Amino acid sequence: MSPPLTPQDEIAALISRHAPRTGDYATAIGNLSFHRQSSVTESLFHAARPSVAIIAQGAKDVTLGTETFHYSRMQYLLTSVDLPVQVRVVEASEDKPHLCVVLGIDIADVAALLDSDSAAQQKILPATRGISVSDVSAELLDAMLRLVRLLDKPGEIATLAPLIRRELTYRLLNGPVGARLRHMALASSQSHQVGQAIDWIKHNYCEPLRIEHLAGMANMSMSSLHHHFKAITAMTPMQYQKLLRLQEARRLMLVEQIDAGTAGYRVGYASESQFSREYSRQFGRAPMRDVGQVRAQLSGATAYSGLP
Repeated sequence: MSPPLTPQDEIAALISRHAPRTGDYATAIGNLSFHRQSSVTESLFHAARPSVAIIAQGAKDVTLGTETFHYSRMQYLLTSVDLPVQVRVVEASEDKPHLCVVLGIDIADVAALLDSDSAAQQKILPATRGISVSDVSAELLDAMLRLVRLLDKPGEIATLAPLIRRELTYRLLNGPVGARLRHMALASSQSHQVGQAIDWIKHNYCEPLRIEHLAGMANMSMSSLHHHFKAITAMTPMQYQKLLRLQEARRLMLVEQIDAGTAGYRVGYASESQFSREYSRQFGRAPMRDVGQVRAQLSGATAYSGLP
């Protein structure tokens, strides 16, 4: 009789079973997904959402601006705000694929939990990066395991999954990097105000960006917005908007197979030459050449979205 699996080995086995081949797998539990990659990848651009990503096997680098966050087996990446990042799997093979479980986080759920825990509201740090890495605690791993196990008991998902998600949020809030979530959820914090500015840019990236308008909407001075925005995202509002535009243009050319001029116009560029120049500076190649190489890289069964 074989010995029982450790929690670390069990979650890796469950991810491997539910994600049998390279790719991204949604599940019957809302905002819970699995990711498997059987080889090291090039850097891929990705729009990260608030989430916790636990690596069960392998390792990955996530780059925000000029900073790179490395995390590996039994570590997690906490993203507290929407961020344009680069993702690269740095440890993976056919025999030992990269295995990761990602759970999306609703900041409203975090705020609701804070309302019931007045002590947690006091543990606030100044605005810091919207991405952080930490080791997975035994309690966090246990809660994630119980959530993943529910996939084998679909009749229990509707009742038990919300309770376990609440527990996971609690574990994250009270973990070593939980202050980032608390700061983002509290309406009075600079992080929450910056989050409002980010949300506006995300939904209006094609529009001209006026910093005074953005600052007024976030109820901040222009200098305060600039300072705290850069503290959280590692870029200015203008740089953030530009990266969103270029990422969306790249997606349009890849998925909708439109030409560079049309893609640039669709994301807010009036000048095709300016779009091509800024695209080449960001991605290292002219638009159509870059898209051709990315399409070749992601062709066939090895396509991978680059989720954190």
